[in-house]
Amino acid sequence: MVPRRGRRRFKELVEYGYFTDIKLYRVVPGFITQWGIPGNPADYQKFGENKIKDDPVRQSNLTGTVTFATSGPDCRGSQIFVNVGDNDGLDEQGFAPIGRLTSPDMVQAFASCHDCSSYVKLDQSQAKQVGNAYFNDKAPKLSYIKSASIV
Repeated sequence: MVPRRGRRRFKELVEYGYFTDIKLYRVVPGFITQWGIPGNPADYQKFGENKIKDDPVRQSNLTGTVTFATSGPDCRGSQIFVNVGDNDGLDEQGFAPIGRLTSPDMVQAFASCHDCSSYVKLDQSQAKQVGNAYFNDKAPKLSYIKSASIV
């Protein structure tokens, strides 16, 4: 059986508290909503820069699936997105979903994040260096995840 590195990493991030007060900083309407740059830049160095290998694509990137963002092969770190539309074109690019939102209301919540006008102006490199201080300065009304836990 092929290891599920992505699921293990996601669980590790949740247990660490990585997704506490984390901003939803990239929204592409009808496509994805992304998060994964934490408030504390040291946490990004610990996890975001510590890449894991890809998993095989076993399910399609359909509405509600949760997937690691990547900058290339075997470059998944800590940035996650939820598909807010059917994006099966991502399958052949190697984006392997790690889970699925179980409620259509949750998908809609991710699809309708606040302050969408700010997303196109944000500099991810700066955010990785400064954390939430950058987001709070540049786009103080961004939607965010208050916390995540394993239930």
